[in-house]
Amino acid sequence: MTGTKGRADVAGAHRVVVKVGSSSLTTASGGLDADRVDALVDVLAKSRSGGEREIVLVSSGAIAAGLAPLGLRRRPKDLARQQAAASVGQGLLVARYTASFARYGVRVGQVLLTTDDTSRRAHHRNASRTLDKLLAMGALPVVNENDTVATDEIRFGDNDRLAALVAHLVRADLLVLLSDVDGLYDGDPAAPGTARIADVAGPADIEHVKIGSAGKAGVGTGGMVTKVEAARIAAAAGIPVVLTSASQAADALAGRDTGTYFRPTGRRSADRLLWLQHASAPRGSLTLDDGAVRAVVEGRKSLLPAGIAAVEGEFIAGDPVELRDTAGRAVARGLVNFDAKELPRLFGRSTRELARELGPAYEREVVHRDDLVVLHP
Repeated sequence: MTGTKGRADVAGAHRVVVKVGSSSLTTASGGLDADRVDALVDVLAKSRSGGEREIVLVSSGAIAAGLAPLGLRRRPKDLARQQAAASVGQGLLVARYTASFARYGVRVGQVLLTTDDTSRRAHHRNASRTLDKLLAMGALPVVNENDTVATDEIRFGDNDRLAALVAHLVRADLLVLLSDVDGLYDGDPAAPGTARIADVAGPADIEHVKIGSAGKAGVGTGGMVTKVEAARIAAAAGIPVVLTSASQAADALAGRDTGTYFRPTGRRSADRLLWLQHASAPRGSLTLDDGAVRAVVEGRKSLLPAGIAAVEGEFIAGDPVELRDTAGRAVARGLVNFDAKELPRLFGRSTRELARELGPAYEREVVHRDDLVVLHP
């Protein structure tokens, strides 16, 4: 199967999300490499110069850029020092992009996201609206995780997954993942006899591949595992993906045979549900009886109080929660309409009965089907 087959949708993509990793932007000592940044900007600016293409850049590098200025020799493991490095580095990163894109008269807009910003209904709409408006006004959004405020519980964890979700959020026609490796290989790229996998039609094509988890430079959080997972998320949402090295960015955006091309495997779904499935951290859980599990999983119905057997965790209305069967297996995830402390007195009771006793505010679903995603094993 050739790498160019099916890549017409790459060359013709109007709205493109490009993700670049820390190792492609920084020096060995951890500071920003101005030449590398300029080289990437040259490619992106020229790709959009005709006005027929919009680009959203998801850029790692904030923590890595902040290492040297703070006298850190390597990426710290504790969250507090990571956030300190990000605080210093994010300003340096955006300033570098602003100056570099200014050579082409392109304005840059910074967008920092946490999972909390994107799984909640109102925040999700606002993030989508902001990105759309930036693009409509001719600016190029530079997106990163808001490392300075994100806690372990509400972090994306890697910008590969963030990029896949942003691609869905902005209804992108293409996702390009750039790193220090020029594609997915059928073994260790450094070992003799291994070959680049040019085309992936679906997960079965790479089931046999042993995928490494560590990047070369040691300044980022992701490796090939996170990139392939991001490609899977985007492809399942109907978005084609090209995975290649930053040095091959121009060829990738032109639809040439470079890197690994992941064909779309699914259709687009409601934006928020993809965020809910892949980006939200459950704040608690609800245990469902067998009838409620069938209604939610097979019938795709809302969860009503009558089907709940137990509640765990401390959460408030609007938080993401896991829905579990009686064996403790997570079967779905959804945004709950009640605080945790309210739920015990609602167990096993009909909404009509609750409304009659407690008022009309209680005649509603615990999790509405529009705010619920079934988790497939």
